[in-house]
Amino acid sequence: MTSTRIVFDRVWKKFQRGEVHDSLRDLIPALARRVIGRTDPESELQENDFWAVKDLSFAVVPGQTLGIIGPNGSGKSTTLKLLTRILEPSRGRTKVQGRLGALIEISAGFHGDLTGRENVFLQGAIMGMRRADIERKFDDIIGFSGVDEFVDTPVKRYSSGMNARLGFSIAAYLEPDVLIIDEVLAVGDMVFQEKAFSRISELAKSGIPVVMVSHQLERIAELCTDVILLEKGEAVARGTANDVISAYVDRHDTKRPIATTGLIQFESVRPFDADSVRSGERFAVRVTGHVAGPLSERIEPLMVRVRSMRTGKVVYSTGSRKLGLDPLEPGPFSVRLELQANVMVGSYLVEVAAMDLNSMQELDTAPSVMLRVSDSSNFAGFIQLNASMTRT
Repeated sequence: MTSTRIVFDRVWKKFQRGEVHDSLRDLIPALARRVIGRTDPESELQENDFWAVKDLSFAVVPGQTLGIIGPNGSGKSTTLKLLTRILEPSRGRTKVQGRLGALIEISAGFHGDLTGRENVFLQGAIMGMRRADIERKFDDIIGFSGVDEFVDTPVKRYSSGMNARLGFSIAAYLEPDVLIIDEVLAVGDMVFQEKAFSRISELAKSGIPVVMVSHQLERIAELCTDVILLEKGEAVARGTANDVISAYVDRHDTKRPIATTGLIQFESVRPFDADSVRSGERFAVRVTGHVAGPLSERIEPLMVRVRSMRTGKVVYSTGSRKLGLDPLEPGPFSVRLELQANVMVGSYLVEVAAMDLNSMQELDTAPSVMLRVSDSSNFAGFIQLNASMTRT
């Protein structure tokens, strides 16, 4: 089956800052604009109005997992609420085909005075499931959520983490045709997060289309086949997880003070082969660019850092001078950088920049490239030491 299950077609959503005191005041100008034919989006904005989502389109088919990333206030959660019909679009249309499993807000749809057990059946009924089907899935839901001891306690007594675990378990186990998940998974503990993301991966691999919002970029990289980057309600980048996450980091990495000089103009940083590698194996990236003029000894033209996306910390750094590369002459350059991935499984950013060695300030930066490191089955820890063992 390849039919599109999720459609988001040129959707706009308008909100108003502050309080609305007079809806008639807003209605009359809106009717007048329709009469005279002024239907462009900007003409619809009144005082204190703003577009939370602007002309956004995407489609998701079975087997796809779409990640939506972006800074706070970029329109990510609004987009999910439009998909789940919590909100209606100001313009455009949305369509979700089939039974929807959604976790948008903690305990959304729960009745506080009902027990966990009763809320499971309530949510199942809302999703259109028969009681017998809910009963068949009930033990899986409660077992996965870990609220066994409190299943007959009103959910208003639950912690936020318990609410999130039960909400996710209902969404993920009541046989959804579509799964939509917001960042609320972050309130769960690390053990439950691992279980939850494993379950999302299972559902995605089974063919269920998934849309998820998360600030956990490593999870987005692991799970998503496609990613959209939102800023102020607009899609500013879309494509593979590697490309879009790298673009996001480059646009919003405020930890890297940069003083652009034009001495070096980086063009690209790209893997020579695949953008994934097994732990302990070697991989190579190609750095291209142009040197505008002679470089002094205090300039490191190719400073390299490898940053873990799980922790945000730099796990390795080096530079062309340390590695004995011949000095870059004025003109175009192409350099092969080869490293060994002696790190744990996960996602890493390879960052390249020119640096002033006196001030330790970055002068010009290259686009980051993301690397996926897989297969940690033969070791545990943070460093791959490529151990071997033989009888003596």
